[in-house]
Amino acid sequence: MDLHQKRKILIVRFSSIGDIVLTTPVVRCLKLQTGAEIHFLTKRNYQTVIQSNPYIDKVWTIDKTVSEIKMALKNENFDLIIDLHKNLRTLHLRLMLNVKTLAFDKLNFQKWLMVNFKINRLPKKHIVDRNLETVKSLGVTNDGKGLDYFIPKKDNVDITTFEGQFITPNLQPITAFAIGAAHATKRLPTEKIIDFCKKINGRVILLGGKEDAENGEKIAQESGSHVVNLCGKLNLNQSASVLQQADKVISHDTGLMHIAAAFQKEIISIWGNTIPEFGMYPYVDEAKFKILEVKGLGCRPCSKIGHGQCPKGHFDCMNKLVIDAECS
Repeated sequence: MDLHQKRKILIVRFSSIGDIVLTTPVVRCLKLQTGAEIHFLTKRNYQTVIQSNPYIDKVWTIDKTVSEIKMALKNENFDLIIDLHKNLRTLHLRLMLNVKTLAFDKLNFQKWLMVNFKINRLPKKHIVDRNLETVKSLGVTNDGKGLDYFIPKKDNVDITTFEGQFITPNLQPITAFAIGAAHATKRLPTEKIIDFCKKINGRVILLGGKEDAENGEKIAQESGSHVVNLCGKLNLNQSASVLQQADKVISHDTGLMHIAAAFQKEIISIWGNTIPEFGMYPYVDEAKFKILEVKGLGCRPCSKIGHGQCPKGHFDCMNKLVIDAECS
């Protein structure tokens, strides 16, 4: 590709929150280093993650299949597709558009070896750096500026007065605790979250979706008056605004953890059935994050994603997790 000629590039990552945030260095570096017109294709449910990104010229969304916008995409006459998702849906897209493609290596075989036989052939490299390797042939290099997350002005919240909940707004420091996760085996049991919150000095703000609201109320009621539950009361950008204002963030292996990393926050990262070696630990300086995990379990990782419940029934990867004074 002639980098002196402005090209039109389509970046594809359909889901989910964290995975999309982890593509933002590719977006930024491509835009600033090649001057290309950058389009981004994702699922409609996740457009919030990138809709305010100034390095993206146009966001495309689908509900289920790329056929929904087939003709519109064809009419754009893209010069290149950067496939950072690489599944059957993106294969359909590539065949449909018949455009030169650079595709991300998902390391599915290496992950399969690790999950099923505990044979570690995974590279000691963060997924962000692997994403950037996808565009290395274009002369694009890592600018070292980390992840991006842009909050529209309308979604900035004042964490000292939200819904009048903060009766002691001067209580410091502020810790944001993202209690949710897409899979149960990525989440601390409720009682352990309560014990964790009781040890934290300062204000604790619980973050999560509507599905976490009831659990958040229980945690707040049983942890103490320093804990406020905002689960289900904020949209994604508003939750990001809370993370941006927090002094510290505690999170499972979730999208909010990566948004916190985009704000260069101090992060306590909790891992259950998945492992940091998959390359999705916080993308910040090592001094800014702490990994909490139970090492040495013969059953871990039991999945590259997660389960609805522990396949072994004991849930040792979370139940045996030690939360010491250093964590609070």
